[in-house]
Amino acid sequence: MEPKSSRESDVIMTHLVLPQDANPAGNLHGGVILKHIDTAGGVVAKKHSRTNVVTVSIDRMAFKQPAYMGELLTFKASLNHVGRSSMEIGVRVEAENLKTGEVRHTNSAYLTYVALDENARPTQVPPLKLETATDRRRFQEAELRRELRKKERELEEGKTVCLGKNT
Repeated sequence: MEPKSSRESDVIMTHLVLPQDANPAGNLHGGVILKHIDTAGGVVAKKHSRTNVVTVSIDRMAFKQPAYMGELLTFKASLNHVGRSSMEIGVRVEAENLKTGEVRHTNSAYLTYVALDENARPTQVPPLKLETATDRRRFQEAELRRELRKKERELEEGKTVCLGKNT
């Protein structure tokens, strides 16, 4: 399989926050943001793999600032890491006040997807071509998150894990 750059699958999506997306105070529901984050991440994973994909995890979801009814949300999704069949995508959410033009970073999340073949089994995806210093940094940071996820799974399964230095 030929390696592909993250730029080949980057996605920018927008959503105007409407009354049905918000609570009575006009604040956007967190679940609405999660739905759009998952959609944006899934599109990136599907563009990279050109197969069906499923969400495996949302590693970290940070609610930095609220978003409000009437604001325009922009979801910027990019591929950080590729394994054999898995892909980590980072999604950044910004809210724009359409009256003032002010843009705020409201949310960030890391999601993992697995590519599936026609029998709904994990299938290999193209390797990630690291072209820039940012690509390499994101890949290395994703490797650390991947290792932490592995250690967390081992802890959940009752295995003994050392989270510090190897001695």
